[in-house]
Amino acid sequence: MRCRMGALAWAGLAALPLLAACDQVLPMPGDGPDTATVFPKPDRPIAEVVSTQFSNEDARDERNEAQVVMDLADIRPGMTVADIGAGEGYYTVRLAERVGADGRVLAQDISREALDRLGRRVERERLENISIKFGDADNPQLPADSFDRIFMVHMYHEVTDPYAFLWNMWPALNTGGQIIVVESDSKVGTHGLPHTLLFCEFEAVGYVLVEYNERPDIKGYFARFQRGPKRSEPEAIKVCEAG
Repeated sequence: MRCRMGALAWAGLAALPLLAACDQVLPMPGDGPDTATVFPKPDRPIAEVVSTQFSNEDARDERNEAQVVMDLADIRPGMTVADIGAGEGYYTVRLAERVGADGRVLAQDISREALDRLGRRVERERLENISIKFGDADNPQLPADSFDRIFMVHMYHEVTDPYAFLWNMWPALNTGGQIIVVESDSKVGTHGLPHTLLFCEFEAVGYVLVEYNERPDIKGYFARFQRGPKRSEPEAIKVCEAG
């Protein structure tokens, strides 16, 4: 299967690759601090990635999950959205439909196998407004000043370097851009995260909580963040206590 290049002219990036069953993922230039020496590690165990699918897509559609989350996030036609930890594309393809032909969706993951499968799905369904990007565990590698919304659905608890990850994500938001998090309110080390700990880690980097909703219908909670007045300096980040 041949590879296609998505014609997405976002700020700081002339084009993003649309990955099919091939390995042509272009790295973003790294200009941030070194994660290993500057950013603190979280005071909590990190859940292991057990699957690139949170659950069966039909079951998620039966409870109208994606529509509920997109409505809460105020996703509209023409928006530019990133789907972090996209896996095999449950949210990616639904976001692409919601933002329409004038919108753009960037699907990002750290699993090349998952992105290969997603690339084939995008090709098969002829979704022209989706591009695919390989990211790092400590850096989502997103183009600057580009996104109205960044989605992190049932995956934040698996991020191994959350302070570095959130710090590196900051420049990718455009003016008024927001990060959307869906998580299960579970104990640390499991597949979920207490909402109080989520709030603390985001606020430690400089983000501000805009909205929080407990939503049993999507098997978790919905949280919305935006950038605060200033991003914390890496060495000034205070680690949140898990206990």
